[in-house]
Amino acid sequence: MAAADQQALLDLVLRPHRSLTRTGFRTLMGLLLAFGMLTGLMFWLVVDMLLVYLAFRLSYAAGRAYERVRLSADALTVERVDHWGHRREVALPPHWLRVDVNETPSGLTLTSRGHSVAIAGFLPPDELDDVADTIRAALARLRGPADYI
Repeated sequence: MAAADQQALLDLVLRPHRSLTRTGFRTLMGLLLAFGMLTGLMFWLVVDMLLVYLAFRLSYAAGRAYERVRLSADALTVERVDHWGHRREVALPPHWLRVDVNETPSGLTLTSRGHSVAIAGFLPPDELDDVADTIRAALARLRGPADYI
């Protein structure tokens, strides 16, 4: 049976946090542009506005990247999609999987049978703990009480 045909026990999509919504971004840009036009320094302010606009566009482009963590009976799969849309996938056997929260910016480390993958490096520490607990709980449900005897 193919892994895609199996029912997922866990399906998380992790995305980096953006400080402004699209509406907030448009409002900020409108206010900055209105202020810039009123000051009379059109040339320099237009350049400033263009730089602010480009900085936000780059930030939103980076925000399209995500990581997807799926757990099935056969594998824990981590799919990474960068802001260009390129996908990479790593599968680890779930029965020996260990979930470690790192104090460094690398986020969570998932280790199984000598292979490791770091995920969620963009999340703050309190959210890392929540994601780690969610993955551990799903692994415990998969393993069932028989694995703890």
